[in-house]
Amino acid sequence: MATFHLTCGLPCAGKTTLAKQIERETGALRLTTDEWLTNIFGEGAPMEVANKVREELEATLLDLAMDVLARGVDVVLDFGVWSREERETFRERAEDVGARSELHFLDVPLEELVRRLRERNADLPPGTFRITEEQLREYATWFQTPDQDELSPREAPQPL
Repeated sequence: MATFHLTCGLPCAGKTTLAKQIERETGALRLTTDEWLTNIFGEGAPMEVANKVREELEATLLDLAMDVLARGVDVVLDFGVWSREERETFRERAEDVGARSELHFLDVPLEELVRRLRERNADLPPGTFRITEEQLREYATWFQTPDQDELSPREAPQPL
C-alpha cells in the first residue's frame, strides 16, 4: 500500500531536506514545487514571476501524485501545506486512491526560521527562491499549526 507523505512547515523549516530523506529511505517520488518552478523559470527568477503559475503547477503535481499513489508508489509532497483545509483535502484525495497518509510537521520557532533565512539568502541553494524576512513573518501569520489528530498517520480505507 502506498504512502502519501506531506511535509508541513514554513520556509526554512527543513521541509525539502526531510523530503529528500524520505525519498532516499522509501524510494518515494519527491515533488518539490520550487524545484519545478526554477527549472521552468530559471535560477534567480523573482518569486513574483513564479507565483503566477504556482497554483496551477501545484494542482498538476497533486494530480500526478494521486496517479502515482494509485499505482502503489509512495509520494512525498514538498509543498508546505500551511492550512488545515488544504492538508485535509490532500489527505482525502489520497484516501480516495487507496493510499495511507502521513503529515510530517517541522515545528521551528520563528526567530530560528529568520536566522536560517538570512543564511539561505546569503548563498541561495539551487531550486529555491529568495524571500525577505518581512515575507516570512507575514507567512507565519497565515500558517495554521497542525493539531495532534492531524499528526497521526491515516491508514487507507479497506477495500469492500
